[in-house]
Amino acid sequence: MNEAETRIKNIDPLLKEAGWSDSNNPNEPSFVREHYITAGKIGGKGIRGKAKRADYLLYYRQPHFPIAVVEAKANYKLPSDGLQQAKTYAEMLELKFAYSTNGELLVEFDFITGIESTFYEMPQPSELWQRLKTHEGFTSQQEDIILSPFDLTGGKTPRYYQQIAINNVISAIVKDQRRILLTMATGTGKTTTAFQICWKLWQQRWNLKTDPRRPKILYLSDRRILVDDPMNKEFAAFGDARHRLEHGEVVKSRGIYFALYQSIGPRENNPGIYREYAKDFFDLIIVDECHRGSAQDESVWRSVLEYFEPAVQLGMTATPLHEETRNTYQYFDNPVYTYSLKQGIEDGFLAPYRVRHVLTTADAEGWQPDPGQTDRHGKIIPEKQYNTEDFENTLVLRPRTEAIAEHLTGLLESDPYAKTIVFCVDQEHAGTMREILSNLNTEHVQRYPDYVSRITADEGDFGRDRLSRFQDIEDDSVIIVTTSKLLTTGVDAPTVKNIAIARGVGSMVEFKQMIGRGTRVCEEYDKFTFNIIDYTGASFKHFADPDFDGEPIDEDEELIETSDRQSKGRGKGSIVQPSKGRKLYVDEGEVTIAEEGVFILNPDGSQQHKTYIEYVRGHILSLYESESELREKWINQQSRSEIIADLEKIGIDGEQLAKELQFPGADTFDLFCHVAFGADLQTREERAQRVRTETDFFNQYTVNGQFVLGALLDNYTQHGPEELTIPDALHVPPISEFGNIPEILRIFEGAEQLRNAVAELQKLIYEA
Repeated sequence: MNEAETRIKNIDPLLKEAGWSDSNNPNEPSFVREHYITAGKIGGKGIRGKAKRADYLLYYRQPHFPIAVVEAKANYKLPSDGLQQAKTYAEMLELKFAYSTNGELLVEFDFITGIESTFYEMPQPSELWQRLKTHEGFTSQQEDIILSPFDLTGGKTPRYYQQIAINNVISAIVKDQRRILLTMATGTGKTTTAFQICWKLWQQRWNLKTDPRRPKILYLSDRRILVDDPMNKEFAAFGDARHRLEHGEVVKSRGIYFALYQSIGPRENNPGIYREYAKDFFDLIIVDECHRGSAQDESVWRSVLEYFEPAVQLGMTATPLHEETRNTYQYFDNPVYTYSLKQGIEDGFLAPYRVRHVLTTADAEGWQPDPGQTDRHGKIIPEKQYNTEDFENTLVLRPRTEAIAEHLTGLLESDPYAKTIVFCVDQEHAGTMREILSNLNTEHVQRYPDYVSRITADEGDFGRDRLSRFQDIEDDSVIIVTTSKLLTTGVDAPTVKNIAIARGVGSMVEFKQMIGRGTRVCEEYDKFTFNIIDYTGASFKHFADPDFDGEPIDEDEELIETSDRQSKGRGKGSIVQPSKGRKLYVDEGEVTIAEEGVFILNPDGSQQHKTYIEYVRGHILSLYESESELREKWINQQSRSEIIADLEKIGIDGEQLAKELQFPGADTFDLFCHVAFGADLQTREERAQRVRTETDFFNQYTVNGQFVLGALLDNYTQHGPEELTIPDALHVPPISEFGNIPEILRIFEGAEQLRNAVAELQKLIYEA
C-alpha cells in the first residue's frame, strides 16, 4: 500500500484502538490528520512556500493541549524512516513524544528520557499524559488549570507558537513562578496570548490565596492605545468584569483592570492611586511592552511593580535580550518562550520586507551654508558642515524634507492607497512632512482631506480618530501618516505596506518596533510583504547588528530593492511655526536624491552597497555566461516562466528594471541582456514588427489562424511575454471572441498544432 492507503487502513485503526478519537470532542483525546503547523514562507509577489505539516497531531485535549506527533510511512517502508521528521516537528511544537509508523510497527522517541523504543501498539492517552504529568510534577489541581480550554468563540484557534506560549506561562504560574517573561515578535499576537492565559485562569478560578473566587488581574502599559485596544477587543469576552482605572478613581469590585502606569503610579506631588489597593490585591499583573522602562531600576513605574510584589508578574516584549533590554531580562528572568521575527517570517505568519536605501545630497555630502547666510528668523548660520544627525535637531532644512517627500510620493504613484507610516525626528518635523506630502498629493487630498495626517502625542482625540481610521483595513480616508515616536509600537494596522524612516534611530529596540508596524500579514487585502524606505541609513547599522533576528523577503539574503528616481526639493515658502530652542530654519536651496542602492548581506555578515542595476547585472552574469545561453532558455515558455519566478524571489523584475532604464516598452529579455551583456535595447514593438515584415510565418495558416496568432503578437507587444502563455492567452480578447478553447483548437486542427505554432512564434520573436 502507498502512504495514503496505509494511513486509512492501518494507522487510523491503530490510533483508535489505543483510545485516540478522530472526533472534535474537546473533552476526549483525539488525533488530527495532516495538521498544518506553519503557513508557508512568503516569497516574491506573495507566493507562499511549502508549509510544514505533520501527518498526525495527537491531542490530550483538542485543540487546547497537543501531546505528540506521528509521522506516517507506507507499509513497505521501515517505521523509523519518518522518525527524524517527527522529532523535528515535536521539537518545534515543544512536545515530548514523537512517533513514526508504517501501520505495523511504531518507533517512539521520548524527549523526557532520550530513549528510542519500538512498539506494536500505540500508547494510550492516559499513559502519555501520566508520563508527562510525572515529569512536570503537576498536581491534580494544576492539571485542571493546564488542561482548561481556550476561548474559541471568535472562531480562531491559537497558532502553534501561541499555544506553546500560553501553556508555558500557565505551567510556570501553577508552579508558583512569580516573574515570567514572554518574548514574541511584533505582530505575532502577544495580546491574544495574554487573553487566553487570563481566560484559562479565570475559568478555573485560580488565585494566589486558593480562595473559591476568580483572580484579580491588572493589565498595565504606558500608552493609551495599548490599554484601550486590548480591553475593547481581545478581552471583550470578559464583559462587565473589565474596568479601566483612570482619573484617580479607585474601584475594587471588578475582576480585570486596565491602566496606564501614568494613571496609577507616583507622580510629582501625587503618591499614586495604586497605594489605595492592598499589596496582595492582584493575583496577576500583565506588563505589556515591558522593555520600555517598567522594569528599569531608574523608572518611577518600577515602584508599582515592587509595591505589588506578591502578584505573579508577566512581562511581554517583542525585543530579545540586548544591552538596552538587559534590565528587563534581569527583572523578569529568561523568557519561558521566545518567538522571533525571523521565525515568524520563516513560518509565513509575518510579512517579509524589502528595503530601499535612499540618501539626499544633504545626507550623502553634508550641507554647508553660504558665508553670512541667515536662517528664516535672521540668525546667522554658523559656517560648518551639517550632517544627518543635525537635520531637524539643530538645523531644519526644508528642501531636504521636500526631497524626501517628493521621492516618497513618486514611490506611491503605483499604489497610492498603500498605507504608509513616515517616522520623523520630532512633532514639528512630522507637521512639516505632513504639509509637504499633502500638497504633493492634492488629487487624493481633494477626495479625502485626511489622506495625509500627522498623528503625534499633541493630536489628542483628533489624532485618535485618524489613527482608528488608519488602522481600519476598509477605510481609505487616512493613508499616509507622519509621526515621531507615537506609532513606534502598539499600533495594529494590518495593511501597512510602507515604513519610511526619515530620522536617525539609535536604539535597536526602537528600530525593531518601527519596522514591526509592517510585519502583519493581511491576505484578504493582498498584503503579504512591506517596504522599508530608509532615508537616513538607520537600517544599514541595525541590520548589521548580530542581535538583529529579522530576515528579508529575498532568499539570498539581499536586503533591498530600489530605483534611481531623482527628486528635487526647493524651498516653496515656509510653514508658520515658531523657532524652538537653538534650531535654525533654512527654507531655500536645492536638495536632490543623490543615491539609491541595494544592501547585500554576505555570508560573513559584511555588507555591500550596490545600485539596482549593478545588483541585476551581478545576478544575471552569475546565472548565464552569454546572451545566447539566456536566449535559448528564454524562448521556451516553461523555462522562461521559471527564470522570471526565480529572479522575482530575489527582488528582480522586468517592470522595476524598465523604470530604472527609463525604457518601458522593452522586453524583459532585452533589459536583462542590455544590463548584463551590453546588448542594444529594443522595444517589443520592434521585435513584433520584424516577425510581421521579415518572415513568412503567418502565410502557412488559415485566415482565422493568422488572426489568432496576430492577436497573440499584438498582446505581446502591449503587455509582454506573459501574453504568449497557452492556454491562458486564449481567454483574452480578441482571441476569446472566437469562442471556447475547443473551438479555437479546431482552427489549428488540434492542441499540438497550436502549441507548435506558438512555440515557433516565440522563437521568431526572440531570434529577430
